[in-house]
Amino acid sequence: MKYCSNCAAEVELKIPEGDNRPRYVCPQCGMIHYENPRMVVGCIPVWEEKILICRRAIEPRHGLWTVPAGFMENGETLEQGAMRETEEEAGARVRIERLHAVYSLPQVNQVYVIFLAPMLDGRFEAGLESLECKLVTPAEIPWDEIAFTAIRFSLETYVRSLKTGATCAYTGFLDKNW
Repeated sequence: MKYCSNCAAEVELKIPEGDNRPRYVCPQCGMIHYENPRMVVGCIPVWEEKILICRRAIEPRHGLWTVPAGFMENGETLEQGAMRETEEEAGARVRIERLHAVYSLPQVNQVYVIFLAPMLDGRFEAGLESLECKLVTPAEIPWDEIAFTAIRFSLETYVRSLKTGATCAYTGFLDKNW
């Protein structure tokens, strides 16, 4: 950040009074600009015991597989964002059943929130951000071609939960030494 969004003055990186972290502060109007993690929301869409996955048509990770997910928009709930992303990327309508996984990526300031979401019907089609979409059994998941660590974590824990019957929400994070 270089300029204040409030008054357009050049900002300074400093620790504001009463805080303990460096923030971008405007010396002219006093506005403190907080930079917080971005939320990525998505679903594991399920239809007849199969998982709907999408091959990415955009960077990053063009051509690799993911579940429908993307950045949350202002003014929507986590659930609304996850359903919107599923419809945009896979043309599928879902019902949010439960929270499945929360995965933190502190290196890139992102938090993934993934829901388990049965599809309302078996219809789907690739959206603008997907080259193709398909339903796969857990055994057919292309593990070596999964686009993102957070999505791999979500799929691995989902497959594990199918075997164990667990219905809890899972949490994980990418260790910078990984």
